Amino acid sequence: MTRMIMLLAPAMQLMLPGCIARTAVDIVTLPVRAGAQAADWATTSQDEADRNYGRKMRKQEAEEGKARKKADEQRRRECRKAGYDNCG
Repeated sequence: MTRMIMLLAPAMQLMLPGCIARTAVDIVTLPVRAGAQAADWATTSQDEADRNYGRKMRKQEAEEGKARKKADEQRRRECRKAGYDNCG
C-alpha cells in the first residue's frame, strides 16, 4: 500500500497544479462571462427583432381580417334587411 502511494505521489504533484490553475482561470473569467451573458439578455439581436416584427404584423393582419369579415357580414345583413336580393 505504501509502495503504491509512493508511486502515485509524483503523478499527483504533476496533476494537481493543473487543476488549481484551471480553477483559478475559471474564477477570474467568471465575471467577464457573466457580464457578457447579461449584455446578451439585455439587447435584442436583428434576428430577434425581425422575428418579433413578423409576429406582430401577422397578429395585426389577423385582427384586420376578422374585423373585415365582421364588417362584411354586417353589411350583407343590413342589405338583406333592406329587401335586396343580391347582397353578395
